Parts: sequence; C-alpha cells; structure tokens
Amino acid sequence: MALTLRPASAEEYEGWSAALLSAYVDEIVESGSMSREAAEEKGRRDDAELLPQGAATPGHLIFRVEVDGQPIGWLWLALQHPRAEAGVGFIYDITLDEAMRGRGHGRAAMLLAEEEARRNGLHALALNVFGHNARARSLYGSLGYRETSVQMRKEL
Repeated sequence: MALTLRPASAEEYEGWSAALLSAYVDEIVESGSMSREAAEEKGRRDDAELLPQGAATPGHLIFRVEVDGQPIGWLWLALQHPRAEAGVGFIYDITLDEAMRGRGHGRAAMLLAEEEARRNGLHALALNVFGHNARARSLYGSLGYRETSVQMRKEL
C-alpha cells in the first residue's frame, strides 16, 4: 500500500474546514478547559486568524492523506510555528478516518509531513495534542517528539 499526501482541492477544503472546527470545539470541551460556547468562539476566532484565505492561505499546506489513491484523512502543515523561531513548522491537524486507524498510516503520514517540512527548508516541527489523547501522544513520542509544555487543570 502506498500512502501519499495530495494537496486538497477547494471543494474538499470546505468540507474539511467545517468538520475540523466541530472536532476542535469538541476536543476543547472534552479537555475541560472551556465551555462549549467559549470553545465555539475560540474556534471561529482561530480559524479566521490562521486561515484567512482558506486553502490558499500562504504558508499553510492542507493535504489529503491517501492510500493507493483513496482519501483516508487530512494533514495541515504550517511552514511557520506561530510562536517559534524561523525554520520551525507546525502540524495543526492530522486526522485519519476511524476505520483506517491503528494500521501505521498515522506514522507514515507524519513521516511524509517531515519530508515535506524538510523540502520547505524547515529544521523542526512542533504540534499540540490534548492531554486526554493518549493514542496520539504515544504515536508522537514514538516518532521522537518531546513534550515542551504541559498544562494541567483541576475543577474545584
């Protein structure tokens, strides 16, 4: 099976953008850091700030992850970390269809993201992952990502 990254079309982008926003809001709420209303506002604000020109926003690469030409997920790679030095990219999203998880496709897609980053002159990649997402944290750790910050919260 050949796993590849293909730039998303404008039509694909529209569907992905709406689904990503919904999933992002759900993750924020599940993390316990915000109410749904606050998370929805943050999601809209972040989307407008990060992708003001949608899929055509300079410095942002939005790919379909494909296996043998069939779409199985998404990868969003920014060529500049929002708060880091030059040469550090940022993975905003990697999502695989539920049925395709646990087969090594996430690892392969992350390795392709690293190749794309190198092709674009980057020397490092960063990402955020919600603390409750043990599966993703395990994958990233196995690929050599290290924790650089940990936020914690306790409801009283």
